[in-house]
Order: sequence, then structure tokens, then C-alpha cells
Amino acid sequence: MATTPGTLITVAPTGAELDKADFPQLPTTLEELVETAQRCEAAGAAMIHLHIRDGEHRPTLDHGHLKAAVDALREQTSLVIQLSTGGSVHDPLEQRLTVLDAEPDSCSLTCGTTNFGDDVFLNPSGFMSDLYVQAQEREVVPEFELFDLGHVASLARLIDKHGLPFGGKVHVDFVTGVPGGMPGTPAALMAGVAMLPAEVTSWSATGIGRTHLPIAAAALAAGGHLRVGMEDNVVFARGIPVEHNAQLVERAAHLAEVMQRPAMSTDDARTLLAIKPRR
Repeated sequence: MATTPGTLITVAPTGAELDKADFPQLPTTLEELVETAQRCEAAGAAMIHLHIRDGEHRPTLDHGHLKAAVDALREQTSLVIQLSTGGSVHDPLEQRLTVLDAEPDSCSLTCGTTNFGDDVFLNPSGFMSDLYVQAQEREVVPEFELFDLGHVASLARLIDKHGLPFGGKVHVDFVTGVPGGMPGTPAALMAGVAMLPAEVTSWSATGIGRTHLPIAAAALAAGGHLRVGMEDNVVFARGIPVEHNAQLVERAAHLAEVMQRPAMSTDDARTLLAIKPRR
């Protein structure tokens, strides 16, 4: 796996866990998502990882809401649009498969079940296989989300069973620091990277909460890419809340610049991930 000279910065602006009432700066409406996407693209993001909320700001997998968001962002930004197939931890598996109906560029595919705080994020092997094959058939590029070292082994089994994803590239994201998953430490991240199957062509890393900066630094030093955003972290520094996702993207882009691996363009990101043209 060759080191990529630029850095793919993904922004995950909303997530499914935080309450708009507690975090009014969280972008939950379509207008807020578009404004967030535009500012984050200008700051250096090339991909957006989307969880969608309904009119009451609650997580939803409703097709109308998902398709409206995909269409609006495709029209008003050049970002690679990735829809979460995780939804919230309470969404049924069958409904999570319908996310691909909204025709995103990319989708998340979590490679195993994870204790998620007091909840369980369910991803049984049959569901993973179904999502993998449907993404191949619909020519959607999956991003394999790895919350634990066992998920790396599950990814290898998926590739062995189903062949390469659409486009032939394999991009993974280590999600670290979730209570119940792998810790957000450079040592844990490097253990995961060392286990990656040979088919993997690029990887990124996410540090939840206070782990976001050490994980970002470790990932950049090791040739990886970055995911940041209010889904993962709402504190910019001790005692200073994040007011806008663009702050986190700007800092990630600055770190990448200092490491002489500047934020890559959306065109370069599409090449890196083998995204199908849908505009």
C-alpha cells in the first residue's frame, strides 16, 4: 500500500447520537447541512459522511430525506457523498440496507458488531455480506468502518468471499475511542494498520472525543487519512466547544499541511476511491 502524498479529509458533521437541543450548532436541517458542506469543502474536506435527521431533528433513514440531502449536496458542492448505513443503533437491519436507494457515491460498511457505550451496534455477518454485494451491484464504493481488531479480520473474510468492491479500491476507516471498541491510542491504531489485508489501498482514522488529536497525528505520520467532525467530537479544546464543523476541518487541513501531505481535492479523492461519476 503506497503512501498517498495528499490527505483525504472526511467530515462527519452530525451523527446520530447527539441531541440538537443540547447542541444547537449541530447541523440537522437540509439548509444547515448544505451550508456546512460548502464551508467544510472550502476548508479542505473532500468527502462528507452523512447521518440524516427528520423535521424533529431525530435520526432517520427515510428515503425522501436521504435522497433530498444527496441531491442537494451533489448540486451545490463537489464533495464525495457518503451515506451512513449504520443509521442509529436502534434502526433495523432491513431498513439500513435501503440507504443505497438514495444513490450516494459511497456508503459506510461496519465490519462487525460493537458495544457502543450502553448500546449494541449490530452488524452480523449476513448483513455485512448483503450490504457488500448490494454496493457492488449498485456501483457504490464502501468505506469499511473498523471499530476493533476483529473487524480487520472480518474485512479480509468479506474480500475473500465476495471479491473486490466496485472500482477495485479498498478504503477503510479506523473508528477509535468508542466506549466498547478499540482505544484511541497510536499503539492501537498501528496494530490495526499492521493487520490490514493486502487488498487495502488507503485508510483513514477517527478519534472520538479527546482522542481525536493523537489519532490524527498518528494517522498523518503513518501515511493515513483523516475523518473529523461533530459526529465524533464537539470539544475543540479544553473548555472550548466546537461551534462549526469547519473549525475541525481547518485544523485537520493545517496538520496535514504541516506534515507536507496537504488536503487533497475532491477530484483526487474520487480517483483515490474510484468513485463512479454521478453528476
